[in-house]
Amino acid sequence: MTNFKYIRFFNELGIDDVPLVGGKNASLGEMYRTLTERGVTVPNGFAITADAYRYVLDKAGAWDALHAALDGLDPANVADLARRGKRAREIVYGAGLPDDLAQEIVAAYRVLQEEYGEDLSLAVRSSATAEDLPTASFAGQQDTFLNIHGDESLLDACRRDFASLFTDRAIHYRLDQGFDHFKVFLSIGVMKMVRSDISSSGVMFTLDTESGFRDLVFVTGSYGLGENVVQGAVDPDEFYVHKPTYAGGHRAVLRRSLGDKAVKMIYLEGDTRQTTRNIPTPKADRERYCIDDSDVLELAGYAMTIEQHYQRPMDIEWAKDGTDGKLYIVQARPETVASQRVLTVLETDVLDGKGEIIATGRAVGERIASGRTRVITSVAKLDEFQPGEILVADTTTPDWEPVMKTAAAIVTNRGGRTCHAAIIARELGIPAVVGAGTATSDIPDGEIATVSCAEGDSGHIYRGEVPFHREQTEIGDLPRPATHIMINLGNPEIAFKTSFLPNDGVGLARMEFIINEYIKIHPMALLHPERVTDATVRDTIDLLTRGAPDKATFFVQRLSEGIGTIAAAFWPKPVVVRLSDFKSNEYASLLGGSAFEPDEANPMIGFRGASRYAHPAYVEGFHLECRAMKRVRDTMGLTNVIVMLPFVRRVQEADAVLAKMAEFGLTRGENGLQVYAMCEIPNNVILIDQFAKRFDGFSIGSNDLTQLTLGVDRDSEIVAFDYDERDDGVKEMIRLAVEGCRRNGIHSGLCGQAPSDYPEMAEYLVQLGIDSMSLNPDTVVATTRRVLQVEANLKRTSGE
Repeated sequence: MTNFKYIRFFNELGIDDVPLVGGKNASLGEMYRTLTERGVTVPNGFAITADAYRYVLDKAGAWDALHAALDGLDPANVADLARRGKRAREIVYGAGLPDDLAQEIVAAYRVLQEEYGEDLSLAVRSSATAEDLPTASFAGQQDTFLNIHGDESLLDACRRDFASLFTDRAIHYRLDQGFDHFKVFLSIGVMKMVRSDISSSGVMFTLDTESGFRDLVFVTGSYGLGENVVQGAVDPDEFYVHKPTYAGGHRAVLRRSLGDKAVKMIYLEGDTRQTTRNIPTPKADRERYCIDDSDVLELAGYAMTIEQHYQRPMDIEWAKDGTDGKLYIVQARPETVASQRVLTVLETDVLDGKGEIIATGRAVGERIASGRTRVITSVAKLDEFQPGEILVADTTTPDWEPVMKTAAAIVTNRGGRTCHAAIIARELGIPAVVGAGTATSDIPDGEIATVSCAEGDSGHIYRGEVPFHREQTEIGDLPRPATHIMINLGNPEIAFKTSFLPNDGVGLARMEFIINEYIKIHPMALLHPERVTDATVRDTIDLLTRGAPDKATFFVQRLSEGIGTIAAAFWPKPVVVRLSDFKSNEYASLLGGSAFEPDEANPMIGFRGASRYAHPAYVEGFHLECRAMKRVRDTMGLTNVIVMLPFVRRVQEADAVLAKMAEFGLTRGENGLQVYAMCEIPNNVILIDQFAKRFDGFSIGSNDLTQLTLGVDRDSEIVAFDYDERDDGVKEMIRLAVEGCRRNGIHSGLCGQAPSDYPEMAEYLVQLGIDSMSLNPDTVVATTRRVLQVEANLKRTSGE
């Protein structure tokens, strides 16, 4: 293979060969040469070097004509750029391929045919010599030609690929990035075509692209060829895998989201100018994931191996071959956006009002922006866009970038979080809502709207201008106080971002939020759908649970993935998960819930908390909760999860629930399982020495403890003036609880609202010597500083 002048096979290339073959080919060669033996499957191929590109233009005497076409170009003049780019492409394509170069390309093709068979199809891909640098990605600027068969088709695709160095988007990109057109050269990668057209493909990252959280592999995928995912033509499936527990031997998908996958890209035969087309994805395929968990986990292993080799976060393209069933890595480059952030200030946009939601999709970034909408239906109409407007489009491509750079926000019908629009929005730091379905028809053109990506995974477009503000939280090197400062958190969608706050773990993860948002169905209605009499509700339950093996598994998987996401975000710090603490009226509001819940006059002190868990009316539902917790700890390996029981009224009730938990596979002390209880009933304090024998810690719920100590319903407007967590009687209850925990050698914490709302309560807790307090995220930094000051006054240091 070494007798070629202008060809280098992948096994001859390494990452230091970027000047010769560009970033894409150098990376493919590096992986093929070094990672194949470590189990990463890379299709074989060869690079046509950048020297060949120079040789083509030298031989044709084309350099002067190229200078004439491009010198003095005004990038702001779109029409002039298009004319000059077309002329430059004609010059390069017209230069042809010298005979000796063409003969080498065909000879190298024969070598691949010997390995893979004569019917081998090829992918012909560009690789710019300044491409895929850590600070600037040339991704998507040049062309790719797929499913190439035969000598003449291959040679024509190579000519077209050389010419694509001067696509309009590539010219504009180089000008923006400060690259000289005549110092960037093109190498071509020719490799075995992976037949993902009859299977699946996608993109994965070795970090969370929204928050920059590093302990994840984020996998996206769809049916057919990968261009749809890269370009944002589809809303793909999404999967997360937690690296530390994967490295520890656990094999579980942390979290997943089903994409719409409306179209899939397949091959066209016999035309190098258009080698692919999109066709509708069958409905049955759209309603299931494009790859199974074993594929996701294999890809995560590949991603971790690649990241370990390169020692930096990576952006990786993968494809599954529908003929041999194998997963292949077809590109890897450094991730260039989230990994470049240095997080010293956590900025959070917060809506100050509400409005009519006119479109919803997947949120990219965590910003909010208002502006006038501009619906653009094609590239030809981009000149209608005005700076500061909200760009609304079916999808975007690199040709749209000049306009995107001036937008306040971007909304697309199609695409997932790794699509072109999402990548550019992240680079620009503006909000984008992708995969919004019919946004171009739902959003009126030329009207004021507000795009919000600050409410979790779902991005909303509101009619009109909704007020918002931006909060800034410094997260510099804040010393850790002796009192553990933990976080109250229920929403898995903000867990990764919230984990960057200085913290000692999660003191209260509320299961109710996950059930409300991700399950929506009463657990007993999933187990006994025949008892749900409303046909519409039954149909909705069937729709929500479609694709799941059974309705019980749906509940367990959804709940465990929500809890697991929070546990993974804070791993290996403790995450205290409170089992469901809905009141009966709240349970009844879940889908199908009214068939299983009593009608109570005062649900606050009714059928709630631990009293439900061993009761015949709910014990089957409790079994599902325990199955989910067991899956988080045992299957996912997230043993930092501590289980907490709410509203434990009596010692006998504690015994009954602990026995039922053990029956369901959650035995205190087994596999390091700790079980806490909420301390929120006066009886918990009065009998603390007896309760302490049964639990590893108490978390004081100051909200309910205040209500039950003072006999005040905080939701009753007429007596709400009597509700005060700072009352001396409440403070005495807290003191007795903290001292009781210390006396019995178990953990004491507080997870109520008091220290978040009242600085003096935080100080009081420190003076008592409480082990931890759990706060709302927005008060963590200020309260930590206050606690450090109180501890300094008390001459207490971390570790005491």
